Amino acid sequence: MQHNRITALSAICLALAAPLGVYAADPPTTPPSTSAQPAAVVMAEGEVRKIVRDNKKITIKHGEIKNLDMPPMTMVFVVKDVAMFGALQAGDKIRFRAEKDKGSYLVTDIQPSK
Repeated sequence: MQHNRITALSAICLALAAPLGVYAADPPTTPPSTSAQPAAVVMAEGEVRKIVRDNKKITIKHGEIKNLDMPPMTMVFVVKDVAMFGALQAGDKIRFRAEKDKGSYLVTDIQPSK
């Protein structure tokens, strides 16, 4: 009878310990995704067509904008800060980041293309 209890307890301990061993031996290779971690936003390529500094607007002929799932086209964006225009002029090649914000498309970063 004593032997049966030891065997039963051993089986229970092994059953409980086995899943723990799997997690300890195989740590996840990537951290779990949380909504607090923003996805990386890839810079899009484009060409400045028009700048309206007073309205903080820029018209860009752009390639695909992956984070917005947007195909190439020419469209008007609002810029986050008018200082981002710097010395930009129509015809300049740029790289930029855009996000959807309250129903409009907002440019959050602009860099001259190299």
